[in-house]
Amino acid sequence: MTALPSAPARVTVPAGFTIPRIATGLWQIADMERGGEAVPIEPAAEAMLAYARAGFDAFDMADHYGSAELITGRFLKRAAEEGLKPFVSTKWCPTPGPMTREVVRAGVGRSLDRLGVDSVDLMQFHWWSFEHPAYLDALAEMEEMRREGIIRHLGLTNFDTDHLRLVVKNGVTIATNQVSFSLLDRRAAGAMSAFCLESGIRLFAYGTMGGGWLSERWLGAAEPGDASDWSKMKYRRFVDAIGGWDALQGILAAASSIAKKHGVSLSNVATRWVLDHPAVAAVIIGARLGEREHRADNLAAFSFHLDAEDHALLDAAFARSDMLPGDCGDEYRKPPFLTASGDLSHHLATMPQIYRAEPVPGKPGRLRVDSGSIWEPIAGYSRAVRIGERILVSGTTATHTDGSTVCPGDIAGQTTYILDKIAASIAALGGRMDDVVRTRVYLRDANLWEPASRVHGRVFGTTRPANTLLEIGTLVGPYEVEIEAEAVVDA
Repeated sequence: MTALPSAPARVTVPAGFTIPRIATGLWQIADMERGGEAVPIEPAAEAMLAYARAGFDAFDMADHYGSAELITGRFLKRAAEEGLKPFVSTKWCPTPGPMTREVVRAGVGRSLDRLGVDSVDLMQFHWWSFEHPAYLDALAEMEEMRREGIIRHLGLTNFDTDHLRLVVKNGVTIATNQVSFSLLDRRAAGAMSAFCLESGIRLFAYGTMGGGWLSERWLGAAEPGDASDWSKMKYRRFVDAIGGWDALQGILAAASSIAKKHGVSLSNVATRWVLDHPAVAAVIIGARLGEREHRADNLAAFSFHLDAEDHALLDAAFARSDMLPGDCGDEYRKPPFLTASGDLSHHLATMPQIYRAEPVPGKPGRLRVDSGSIWEPIAGYSRAVRIGERILVSGTTATHTDGSTVCPGDIAGQTTYILDKIAASIAALGGRMDDVVRTRVYLRDANLWEPASRVHGRVFGTTRPANTLLEIGTLVGPYEVEIEAEAVVDA
């Protein structure tokens, strides 16, 4: 262990801003307020000032983190009086629905008003269901606000790799993606990191402490009962998903051995492991303002480096645990929901319906779905039709609701968008994507088969329906790919 630094290391990301490599997360404010009593603003703002004075001058929050934005607004005024220039990131997490210019600007504007600023350093966007395509409308407007300087930098939260790619290839300038990344959750080390490094995006990693489970306190401890706070409730689900208490103990034992070797804490090892991934700009470590702070211990993460022996020890522990399923952010979009409540109930009252099933005139028992395309009534077809247990989905292209082409020239992005539209159509008719038994993929250029097939594989990798891949040569419109599907819904 080298001498303890006086402040956290800093990094300049490709988007052009510089931040400490440990940001302070304010999610805990929502937990502190769940009993109905607001956190006092002045003492909390003073606690934030103490962080900023010590070099921990980046703060992350969201529109639904209780009073976090209001507290930060007071902090920013006091910071300005002291000549401090903290970095503030917040999130807009709207309910899926129409994303007009007015809706987007009002949503972002509420955060700006609470923060007491005209522009924000980093505005991050979260979307609950990619089957609802309006996220592209929201991001198009937020991109315009970025050009205007209202949003200095635009980021995403919990986007998986395919949809991050879709957004970027659709012309939106993304600086960061905030995702779970820890010794418990290593999904971001794969395709996500590779794409970020390729595209100049950097990761904000949260959950690095595993909600407090990645600490000496739990090494060798008996398996506890119910967790006491939202953070522990959430990440206990992560523990269960990787193999349970024994899997956690294996990781804790390896990290503890490494910590003793370097003279640091187990939490420092957990932090250092994430920071060493080149796509990671910073980790976000939560703070319960006015109750507990760990700045001194967190600084020790910059006093040592993990060597080959350390990585081998951790890799051996990882091999005795399971990987979390899916890609980054899946825990918010599909079972098993790895949230504090085990579902989305504390985020959304209901998930709005995207498409509506309607009866086919003169055909009792037959249902159809329209996606809103101008061509559906003109050409006389439906996006999908249900007959008994069968759902038939028309050939579908990457045509957005406004008629524009999504991801022009990028077949992977178009495939992602198409399969989302197919999923929404099937859902409206009472089915799911794992009910799909047949797909047909039509390519303009057969040489582009692999990126389309890889997206198809990530969606259908478990059920693996029958599939036909065809080169058509010329598709109607500026598209690289068209896909049709058939599903059979179990009675």
